[in-house]
Amino acid sequence: MQLEGQSWQSVTRAFRWQIPARYNIGVDACDKWADGSGRLALVYEDAAGNAASYTFDDLKALSNRFANALLAHGATRGERVAVFLAQSPETAIAHLAIYKAGLVAVPLFALFGVDAIEHRLADSGTVALVTDRAGYAKLAEIRAALPALRDVYLVEDPPAADNNDNNNTRSATHAALPPGTRDFRAETNAASPDFTPVDTAADDPAIIIYTSGTTGKSKGALHAHRVLLGHLPGVEISQQGFPHGASLMWTPADWAWIGGLFDVLLPAWHHGVAVLGRRFAKFDGEAAFELMARHAVSHTFLPPTALKMMRAVERPERWTFALKSVASGGESLGAELIAWGRAALGVTINEFYGQTECNVVLSSCAALFDPQPGAIGRAVPGHAVAIVDDAGHELPPGAIGNIAIAAPDPVMFLGYWRNEAATREKFRGRFLLTGDQGARDAGGFFRFVGRDDDVITSAGYRIGPGAIEDSLLKHPAVCMAAVVGAPDSERTEIVVAFVVLNPGYVGNAALVSEIQQHVKTRLAAHEYPRQIHFVESLPLTATGKVMRRALRDQLGERPRENR
Repeated sequence: MQLEGQSWQSVTRAFRWQIPARYNIGVDACDKWADGSGRLALVYEDAAGNAASYTFDDLKALSNRFANALLAHGATRGERVAVFLAQSPETAIAHLAIYKAGLVAVPLFALFGVDAIEHRLADSGTVALVTDRAGYAKLAEIRAALPALRDVYLVEDPPAADNNDNNNTRSATHAALPPGTRDFRAETNAASPDFTPVDTAADDPAIIIYTSGTTGKSKGALHAHRVLLGHLPGVEISQQGFPHGASLMWTPADWAWIGGLFDVLLPAWHHGVAVLGRRFAKFDGEAAFELMARHAVSHTFLPPTALKMMRAVERPERWTFALKSVASGGESLGAELIAWGRAALGVTINEFYGQTECNVVLSSCAALFDPQPGAIGRAVPGHAVAIVDDAGHELPPGAIGNIAIAAPDPVMFLGYWRNEAATREKFRGRFLLTGDQGARDAGGFFRFVGRDDDVITSAGYRIGPGAIEDSLLKHPAVCMAAVVGAPDSERTEIVVAFVVLNPGYVGNAALVSEIQQHVKTRLAAHEYPRQIHFVESLPLTATGKVMRRALRDQLGERPRENR
């Protein structure tokens, strides 16, 4: 997307969706670039720092082989195949093969426990699974409860990666395969590199991504092949006119989540841009700085939690970056993190908004307009986003209501897997309700107030946690913060803050008073936290979002103090 010389209004007016009737993610993201030219697709670095490179030609042949293996062992069009791996070449190969074979991918986060795995595999009726030894150790506990699961393809740890070996033919001495499993590499290598992709419609099912499940059972959001095309405007806007100037894209977000898979890996490959594969077992801000500098990463998606952890790293000027764009989404950033990004990273972080069911529909874009404090952006071209009441009626500028997206929309899910009731509940008339509260001003800027159950009602005021958390982060003692409401007989609820301190600070009564005064004078008297709890860490979902429900649960175990 070319943004130079453009305005937000001109880009929006000129935009037109181009969704073909027949479309396949695997063909679009890989095969169209596999023309024998050796175009770089993936640079993979393992935990030891060993690197291997893969071209689109490599990935086409490998994914063709695995597609043939899947079909040879009985997988049929529309059946579900799960990928239970962290960022790796095998993860990407499996996804491409699944799409080209007309199967449905079920990505699973590598750190899931047995209960989360069992629910997703059973609910989806998965017939085949790709995993490693660590994943199989968890699966072994529950496999008897998964009668639909026929095949498990095991990815063994290869010898140290090197740049001369990218065809999965490495040999190594491994322990015997567990019973009932197949060797991923052996099966892949034995199959033919020739494969004719299934002729899929843009609306045919391609992937089930399960919601993070902070409340209740996780639901499977079923997406069509068109979901990749639906992501493109939001990715291009949030990444400053991507792929302009792009050479290498990276994210610490796992490819099991919609952010890692459809905000980075597949959109980059749609545009023929190489991706860096490297996910830390435990995110480390200093290591992230070093990685981006060493590989000359040009574009990245950094979730807010990652940015907050990087913000705590001293002297980021130690590194020289090639960054042209940084995008972030998942939690509201606030002015403090945006200001830090300009100083430390040399770019204005573009904040975007979406969810698993309908992603990247709002975005900032520093190339077209300056971010507004407290705003999460405007409606991305092609998406009709509104603030509506609980009945689905649009509200005027300034009113707080439900952030909603009008259907139809190419990035919108087909529905929750085998859960028509939950799908119906998600809609009010033509609008999909995100479950988030927000407001839109006359200029089209949206402000995030909070999840439906995160909004705090105190003394008649409706208070969103985002602005308070941003204010807390501006205090030099605060590394991370999360705000929730606690029941109160006088005010209905009071504002409570959980704070992780920067090194060198002691959480005592004097600091509580200082932080309270800091917020009171910078926001409003009714918004300062009447309770502050100093904690070692915050409870996070697998996608790095703060679990405010878990914090509210903790309040029942704590004394009511520092009011």
